[in-house]
Amino acid sequence: MFASLSWLGVFRIMPDIARFAVLALLALAALASLYPLRFFKKPTPAEIDRRIEAANELQHTPVLVQTDRLSGKETNFSQALWREHQKRMAERLGGVGGDLPRTRVPERDPWGLRAAAALLLFVAFAFSFGPFGGSLDDGFRAHAARETIPPRIDAWVTPPPYTGKAPIFLTADADRAQGPVTVPEGSDLTLRVTGGPGDEALVFTDAVGNMREIAPAGAPATGTPAADAPKPAADGVNAGARQFAAKLASDGVLALRSGEDELESWAFTVIPDQAPVIRFSDEPKRAVNGAFELHYEIEDDYGAASARAEFALTEKPAEGARPLYKAPEMPLAIPRRGSVAGKANRDLTEHVWAGSGVELTLKAVDHAGQEATSETKTIALPERPFSNPLARAVVEWRKIMSLDANRVPHVIELIDAVTLRPEDTFENLSHYLGIMTGRTKLEMASTDDQLREVADYLWQMALQIEDGDLSAAEKRLRQAQEALKQALEDGASDEEIDKLMKELREAMNEFLREFAERAARDPNLAMPEMQPGQELRQSDLERMMDQIENLAKSGNREQAKDLLAQLQDMMNNLQAGRQQQQQGQNGQQSEMRQQMDKLGEIMRRQQEMMNETFRMDQMQRGQQQRGQNGEQGQQGQQGQQGQQGQQGQGQQPGGQQPGMTPEEFAEALKQLQEGQGQLQGDLEGLMKGLEGMGIQPGEGFGEAGEAMGEAEGALGEGEGERAVGEQGRALEALRRGAQDMMQQMQQAMQGDQGEGQEGGRQQNADRDPLGRPRATTGPDFGNSVEVPDEIDVQRARQILEAIRKRLGNALSPALEKEYLERLLELN
Repeated sequence: MFASLSWLGVFRIMPDIARFAVLALLALAALASLYPLRFFKKPTPAEIDRRIEAANELQHTPVLVQTDRLSGKETNFSQALWREHQKRMAERLGGVGGDLPRTRVPERDPWGLRAAAALLLFVAFAFSFGPFGGSLDDGFRAHAARETIPPRIDAWVTPPPYTGKAPIFLTADADRAQGPVTVPEGSDLTLRVTGGPGDEALVFTDAVGNMREIAPAGAPATGTPAADAPKPAADGVNAGARQFAAKLASDGVLALRSGEDELESWAFTVIPDQAPVIRFSDEPKRAVNGAFELHYEIEDDYGAASARAEFALTEKPAEGARPLYKAPEMPLAIPRRGSVAGKANRDLTEHVWAGSGVELTLKAVDHAGQEATSETKTIALPERPFSNPLARAVVEWRKIMSLDANRVPHVIELIDAVTLRPEDTFENLSHYLGIMTGRTKLEMASTDDQLREVADYLWQMALQIEDGDLSAAEKRLRQAQEALKQALEDGASDEEIDKLMKELREAMNEFLREFAERAARDPNLAMPEMQPGQELRQSDLERMMDQIENLAKSGNREQAKDLLAQLQDMMNNLQAGRQQQQQGQNGQQSEMRQQMDKLGEIMRRQQEMMNETFRMDQMQRGQQQRGQNGEQGQQGQQGQQGQQGQQGQGQQPGGQQPGMTPEEFAEALKQLQEGQGQLQGDLEGLMKGLEGMGIQPGEGFGEAGEAMGEAEGALGEGEGERAVGEQGRALEALRRGAQDMMQQMQQAMQGDQGEGQEGGRQQNADRDPLGRPRATTGPDFGNSVEVPDEIDVQRARQILEAIRKRLGNALSPALEKEYLERLLELN
């Protein structure tokens, strides 16, 4: 009881007289507890044996038998019988154990009050480690009385950090003279009382009249209404510092009381924290570089804490589908204070959902945890365009297996179908080997992680097929830009900014170097034309990155972010211009090439039909010499006709088809007539296709069509000689029409590429860097070579100076330097 009262701090608050009386009472109780010891008596050996026999419930006193002796006259038989009895009794003593002590306390404490004393001791020991706990020497120390001094009250309200508002000191004279104190919702109230009697209580009364007592720090809130809460009794001794803390969530009055007196009071008006609002400010769209671009607005009274865009597929996956990837994640940047407009740009073309229809919803959360949701828009995620059919097939395989891993066997079947005849499908053997490697990995993959690795491999394979190594440089550049942007938003250190700027410079140089190398290998990938005064040099990019670094280190992070966004837009426009130019040129040249191939096929078929008609006419007339003259006349029209004429010179008429009957001959002429009519129809289809491309068919095509019709009629009448003449006239007219068509195509391509811009280089699809016609656009008819006049000579000198200046640039690629050196050697 002494230890329990000491640890509970009872002796600290008791007056000295009461403390001495309790100590004396406890001392007398300690002496009285020793009184039962006077009745202690040590047990005898016989009593110990009886206790053991009773405790083990042994019959016939086996312990006593071992020491007892026979009474009366002893005989040999009685002694033997006694020893046998002792032996049997001794066998019972093998498992004998000692008895437990018997204090007979329950007889003296039938109500179990001893357990209460032990429990009180345990609780008191734990309580002694608290701020109000006592120690064992408190009962032997006197308490000096002190005079009570007036308490000092310090109170202030701290608004939440995200509001940006300064703390409000409630005990200032200026605040007392004003009315209710206006504070944001969730503000922290802190009140400290130093000195005083120690019975102060802080009570908050809301607008309805409900009263709530705020417990001081270190004391648990009991939830007892303020009117019924017990108050600590003042003992005339000054208390230490006590601190009260609470959050203000509603209007009310805060009062500090001491007994029946009210020391201070304050009225509060709480401004509720409004929920945020987020909405689309523009339709989601595809950026110029293929990334997904969002324009949005976020409104909140103190600014939102975070925002994100959530995606969901419009087409629900099949039952039992096992997707490998979750929805794409797109966090949204929070607009700066004072602005509600925001813009997010994220490259989602690599995600497997690219190109699929999705439901897009914007969500914003403020610092108070309130969430806002925008309207839901149904859009198609932008995807990276692939012009190479093989690359498009690889991307489709990746998408099928990523949306449902159960369709992996179907993807393997698709790969087998494409690789069945590699000589007809693959122009590059390395692409075939890469796809077969992916097929092997796909067969061996057994977990979702391994399947995701195969999906990443297929994506990289598609990029390699489409763009080669340039895509890796683009990806590194985009990652470096995003990392620097995130570091500026997070307030990274100057060392981190230096590291990220170095990475950005290296990625920029790598991208420009590979871009230049690819442009040197493929002129169609050259940089797009710019307006005069808009030329972008590498020195401009270096100067721009230096400005970003200086602004970031000087603390002007917002301007650094704006300048970085401008740099990112410039690079996006450069990449987009290259992609659009490549796609536009490839698409236009592909369509033109198809029309040229069709024209070449018509000319080839007309030449073969004229040869066959001539041979049939020879068979009909049997005039060998006339046939030879006809073949020699055709040598100037077709390179192969001379060879066929020479073959005909060594043969007799009808040697190829000996013994042809008149019926068979008539059937052969009929087939030639049908073929000539079909050829005329194909020419009309070609003319319509040229008109659809904006190219007006020349007079040569019209004359060729008329000649084909005349030849068809002559074949129907069996006039082979006239048919051959009309076919020759049609062939010559086709050549004139082809020349006119090529000239119109060249003019159209020059117009599309902006030829003739002042101060810029001409990069026509049909011209090389020196302005000469390319061999891939058709034959040179001799009308493009002119004698240079004085202005042409001056232009040639400017070209030579530009070549020498380019050679002096240390950053020029090696391939470009070798090409320019060869140009100088030719001059």
